[in-house]
Amino acid sequence: KMSVPDYMQCAEDHQTLLVVVQPIGIVPEESFFRIYKRISAVSQVNVRDSQRVLYIRYRHHYPPENNEWGDFQTHRKVVGLITITECSSAKEWPQTFEKFHLHKEMYGSTLYDSRLFVFGLQGEIAEQPRTDVAFYPSYNECETVEKRIEDFIESLFIVLESKRLDRATDKSGDKIPLLCVPFEKKDFVGLVVLFRHYKKRCQGRMRKHVGDLCLQAGMLQDSLVHYHMAVELLRSVNDFLWLGAALEGLCSASVIYHYPGGTGGKVGSRRAQGGSLSAEAGNRHRPGAQEVLIDPGALTSNGINADTSAEIGRAKNCLSPEDIIEKYKEAISYYGKYKNAGVIELEACVKAVRVLAMQKRSMEASEFLQNAVYINLRQLSEEEKIQRYSILSELYERIGFHRKSAFFKRIAAMQCAAPSIPEPGWRACYKLLLETLPGYSLSLDPQDFSKGTHRGWAAVQMRLLHELVYASRRMGNPALCVRHLSFLLQTMLDFLSDQEKKDVTQSLESYTAKCPGTMEVITLPDGLKLPPVPFTKLPIVKSVKLLNLPTSLRPHKMKSLLGQNVSTKSPFIYSPIIAHSRGEERNKKIDFQWVQGDVCEVQLMVYNPMPFELRVENMGLLTTGVEFESLPAALSLPAESGLYPVTLVGVPQTTGQITVNGYHTSVFGVFSDCLLDNLPGVKTNGCTVEVIPALPRLQISTSLPRSAHTLQPSSGDEISTNVSVQLYNGEMQQLIIKLENIGTEPLEKLEVTAKTVNTKEKLYGDFLSWNLEDTLCQFPLKPGKIATFIVNIKVKLDFSCQENLLQDLSDDGISVSGLPLSSPFRQVVKPRVETKPLNPQESSKVGDFSHVKVRE
Repeated sequence: KMSVPDYMQCAEDHQTLLVVVQPIGIVPEESFFRIYKRISAVSQVNVRDSQRVLYIRYRHHYPPENNEWGDFQTHRKVVGLITITECSSAKEWPQTFEKFHLHKEMYGSTLYDSRLFVFGLQGEIAEQPRTDVAFYPSYNECETVEKRIEDFIESLFIVLESKRLDRATDKSGDKIPLLCVPFEKKDFVGLVVLFRHYKKRCQGRMRKHVGDLCLQAGMLQDSLVHYHMAVELLRSVNDFLWLGAALEGLCSASVIYHYPGGTGGKVGSRRAQGGSLSAEAGNRHRPGAQEVLIDPGALTSNGINADTSAEIGRAKNCLSPEDIIEKYKEAISYYGKYKNAGVIELEACVKAVRVLAMQKRSMEASEFLQNAVYINLRQLSEEEKIQRYSILSELYERIGFHRKSAFFKRIAAMQCAAPSIPEPGWRACYKLLLETLPGYSLSLDPQDFSKGTHRGWAAVQMRLLHELVYASRRMGNPALCVRHLSFLLQTMLDFLSDQEKKDVTQSLESYTAKCPGTMEVITLPDGLKLPPVPFTKLPIVKSVKLLNLPTSLRPHKMKSLLGQNVSTKSPFIYSPIIAHSRGEERNKKIDFQWVQGDVCEVQLMVYNPMPFELRVENMGLLTTGVEFESLPAALSLPAESGLYPVTLVGVPQTTGQITVNGYHTSVFGVFSDCLLDNLPGVKTNGCTVEVIPALPRLQISTSLPRSAHTLQPSSGDEISTNVSVQLYNGEMQQLIIKLENIGTEPLEKLEVTAKTVNTKEKLYGDFLSWNLEDTLCQFPLKPGKIATFIVNIKVKLDFSCQENLLQDLSDDGISVSGLPLSSPFRQVVKPRVETKPLNPQESSKVGDFSHVKVRE
């Protein structure tokens, strides 16, 4: 019983000569396969003075029991043996040569010829000319290997041609031997050889055998004729096993004619056939193939057609593409009658699938594959199961059944780590699992899941991702575990149940405790790159808004307060170059400015989709354009919270245009850089703002207490503070104002003006008066310095004919509003909750002063 199927079999293999290349003794694996590669390159042979082409199939391992089926199908017969060995001294040579002879006995019944390549032996023995042995000093000094192989193939062809001629010229009256498969030999013991059916059986099987030899010898027309004759003879005696083989041979010859490029999936891997094709087709070669010219004249006078009628046209004998499949079905049905022919049946199914793939008949091909799945073979080893499922997967892929292909490849992956294997191959398992991803519409690039509707079965995809995580852990690669778990959580969040969300996050935290998740690309040994997985859904951001500075810190264009008529609403814009109109940038740019060195804020509206409290650590802004110091924040969002405002702050260190590109987070130990461009449906009011140079900052304190009432509401562009003083008519009092420079820039200019509000009577003389000379002597006021400014308040009112004036004045007296040292004024009432005090001195000041920014 043939026990080892060859899943790589294809129809054109029926015309190949099988040569086995094996090492003898201890040969380094790398050196062996280096020579094997050079030998197997000589795979295509031209017969001199004809269009016949020979093909050689090389194997470095071949089960001897399969060789016993060589009479049934000659392409299964080992006709050539090449052995490779190392021999360092003349003393070792006799033993080495004896091993070579013992090795030949393994395939001795079928061998046409053999060769021994000896490496390392020099001297008298190596200099003796031999036909079957080639000596080389080393693996690097063996230039004639290919030439030796060409001579070897020529000897194989001579033997093949002699056998073909010998079998093909048998007359009907001669005694024809009965060819048998191994399990049949005992069934024919004692049968009468003159029995009529027995004779037809012998003739039919021999015709089929000659058809095989013709096909191997490059005689396509002759093989078709012999196969047709064999089918008729074997059908008449119900010799089903060999009838199936004759039908399969007929299919193979027809496939070779219709598909000269081959059905094995390697485009251009074969050369077009010679004897029955045009000269143009015969001139097509496989790129890089070694070719040998063989002269068949030593065998026959004409060298080609010895016995059969070449005048029978191809059109009559060659099957049509549709008939090929029907004959394959019939042959497979005959094979199915014999339990010992399971391997033959399986390989025939595989060959038919490859032909149907060429014909793009996917549904019919799937029927053959389904039949191949259920063919019962012996108990297969785990490696054989892996090979079987992998080939089934590749075949399903060829016919376009991508999900079915992924299913079998996944089974092969699980087989790599079966409990019965002493050392499970987790790396092979992981590699095969990666190859199943396209079949399940799964990509490891998170951006593919942010473009629209989810594709594929989420439940299967989640299972596959879990298997990738498990395989990564068993490989000892925690970084891969973190990357795959992060991908699972980010892309499958909408399909996870509440319990699954908790389980995945707990697993992720346990892995990141050993290996934190990063934004680096992970490159696998086979070159595959795994992109980073930013957590854009933990939390989910719905809007991003850049905030203006607090009123007291906003920059305004400086204007004179002493009578000059300048627009009060014109914003100050600093730029070292002339502004150019750029439509796209202008649309994104915001109409306010940030100031170098001042704390700036960006407000995000976020919500937590998890069924538990979400802790976000180290959340900050991602910017480009200027140097920016992001001040990270930590969040704790309630379970499944609604929209929640989060303010992120930072300090620009240089001037220019700054663009907020996104934000960074640390969630469950995974560091993420989330770009706004990758957030679908996020609303923004613009992301680019101008950063102007640092401005002076002035803090004002007075000798008078603050008023409990505001006499005049602020316009929004001005900062005002109200102090209160009660004076009698004619009384005078001094108001001492301290000006402290709490910024980093010097104050160089001071302007003072005054106006009176809420008076119901005429004032006599100057109500407020001051002298700036002493104060201006202290300017420019350097950072940290204090200047004093004195204002004299003198009341002189006319009380005549005013009955209610005293009552009105008794409410709050006369209040001086604004202390307008500069206009507009900018007051810092209190630092925002999220920011720190701007100056340590501010915490010690009572609320009887204002922070004022003055532009030169």
